[in-house]
Amino acid sequence: MTYANEKIQLDTKVAVRDIMRRNPKTIDYRATVADAARKMCNKDPSGSCIVLKENVAVGIVTEQDLNCKVVAKDIRPSEAHVYEIMTSPLITLHGDKTVEEAAHLMIKSRVRRLPIINDKGIVIGIVSVRDIVAVSTEINELMSELVVINQTKDVTSGMCSRCGRMSDDLRNVDGSLICSSCSEEDRL
Repeated sequence: MTYANEKIQLDTKVAVRDIMRRNPKTIDYRATVADAARKMCNKDPSGSCIVLKENVAVGIVTEQDLNCKVVAKDIRPSEAHVYEIMTSPLITLHGDKTVEEAAHLMIKSRVRRLPIINDKGIVIGIVSVRDIVAVSTEINELMSELVVINQTKDVTSGMCSRCGRMSDDLRNVDGSLICSSCSEEDRL
């Protein structure tokens, strides 16, 4: 945890299996693009389908694939097949890996969705950039609240967090101890 520059960073070892969405949508590789689009629009729109060939995950089709590889090229979705537009090979991560490792793999591979696999290599879930941002935001908000409740209210002397000078008149401003000079600058 770091308190420098009023930033709070939490190093967490949350496993991706704890934040993944289970049972991601799947589609057979011989299906049409129209079939994939319909599947993506059903109930819980996830924006992707894992492509299966003989029950083995071989790729992924995303909304971006539909837009860039079909719509932008004016191809009829009912005449194109999933295997023609899927992104392959499929980049996956084991469910025991951390959210941090998932984020690094997404950045390195330049993907926004990451299928999560079990020990047998079977896709058991999917994690998106949104999922990672949501859990990170929640953790940072909790840490901010913990810092606030852990502060001592009776500290009046010490070093100003902003200018670094010693002061006998420190005030708690958003979790930082600020001297009266710096507080007055904020009001101007």
